[in-house]
Amino acid sequence: MINVETASAIDQKEVEVLIVGIPDHPENVEGFDAFVESFHPSLPDWIKSHDIQQKFKAITKMPALLKQSYDRVYFVGIGNQKQLTEQPLRELFAEVGKQLHKDRVRTVSVWTAPFCNDEIGSEDVAFLASEGIGMGSYTYEGFKTSSNEVDVPLTTVTFITTEDEERVTAAGEVGMISAHAVNEARTLVNVPPNLLTPTKMAEYARELAESYDLEIDILGKAEMEELGMGAILAVNQGSVEEPKLIVLKYQATEQWEDVIGLVGKGITYDTGGYSLKPKDGMVGMKGDMGGAAAVLGAMAIIGESRPKKNVIAVIASSDNMISGEAFKPDDVITSLSGKTIEVLNTDAEGRLVLADAVTYAKQAGAEYLIDVATLTGGVIVALGHDKTGTLTNNKAFYKKFQEAADETGEFIWQLPLTESDRKRIRKSDVADVNNSPGRDGHMIFGGGFVGEFVGDTPWIHLDIAGTSDAASPHALGPKGATGVMVRTLATFVERLAAEAEQQE
Repeated sequence: MINVETASAIDQKEVEVLIVGIPDHPENVEGFDAFVESFHPSLPDWIKSHDIQQKFKAITKMPALLKQSYDRVYFVGIGNQKQLTEQPLRELFAEVGKQLHKDRVRTVSVWTAPFCNDEIGSEDVAFLASEGIGMGSYTYEGFKTSSNEVDVPLTTVTFITTEDEERVTAAGEVGMISAHAVNEARTLVNVPPNLLTPTKMAEYARELAESYDLEIDILGKAEMEELGMGAILAVNQGSVEEPKLIVLKYQATEQWEDVIGLVGKGITYDTGGYSLKPKDGMVGMKGDMGGAAAVLGAMAIIGESRPKKNVIAVIASSDNMISGEAFKPDDVITSLSGKTIEVLNTDAEGRLVLADAVTYAKQAGAEYLIDVATLTGGVIVALGHDKTGTLTNNKAFYKKFQEAADETGEFIWQLPLTESDRKRIRKSDVADVNNSPGRDGHMIFGGGFVGEFVGDTPWIHLDIAGTSDAASPHALGPKGATGVMVRTLATFVERLAAEAEQQE
């Protein structure tokens, strides 16, 4: 993880690059005249002539013209400093992070003053810059053997501030923890499916648990059969890889009560089973465990930040393959809850494993549930690739989650789940529910199916099929896995913990 430091003056730390924000009126930034004097007296003229740009996110690189504590300066355009808000600032620093990685920079200082206004202080800058730079500088190298380039990671970010250095350092460290967790989730999703099997994911979870002092329990096929987890087992029938139910427990209070359950879909590869996907539709299905990655990333932040809130994470992991033993359309299976399910579509497997996972989480004490899954192509048809689709059965619970999503800048949009939808999910001549009522309203039926196993427990469903992967570089990172919902899940738990402490 990138190290965070602070200093009270620009010349206090030796770094390769100094980041200086250039707003519309840089002369109003406290200390700017002194910086001009130390750098070059013509700096204001270069800004006026647009040789150094003030346009938002524009980066102008210049060497240190005199002997300095830094080798180069990135002048970063801010635009209207007074109107600067958190999400644009996070994205600005992500752009900086991309440039730092491209230029193979290892050490950087950020002068906080130019990025501050009445709403954003140095602590906020440190947090947002750490998140942005940390996520923006991420890359997944993969397994190419032809490249002669050696990845040069950023090692240290120093914040230059005249405010409380201890608090600024702490804020920067929190932001870097968040970015690191997102990047870990991205890497999990980017790993090829022959290397990230359910067993390997379980091993990763065990290492995470050891790192953050979390309790862990991993159920294999024999334990699932003993418990009667027929939905996960059905999905796994065609595979040579053993399924895993990964259970992480963070107990923050003496009593195991008021527990929130985070449930992730961990399908490490999805062929569609006998409802076979077309060949083009199968490419990228290594990412069908994006929900599991989001939950694991959130648990890393929770393990690091230690909020006073009990959390259980349940990840149902398998692949969905074809063989003579694979489950098939027209099968009827019995879930952990006892509900029977008519299988109409073996490519609607995610909701099946989630059905057993949310039931297990409830049996383990979860009183609130959030499930996260790359569940349906229907959510992309409805909302595109930049919005996470949601369902809920509890408006008050959802409102709090919406506030957390607003704080992190991760856009969510609620779709309706009506009684008419529920009736279609329950329509079957041979079972309690069916797993595929139709292609219309696909996202609603997918999430609504999971809701049948939630009951009255306050619940939120997050369909990240559109947002978990980016086809091209985006505001906060490169092409590929995005690590979406890691930050929102963790922020939500932290906000619940803060709310509970205020009520004590």
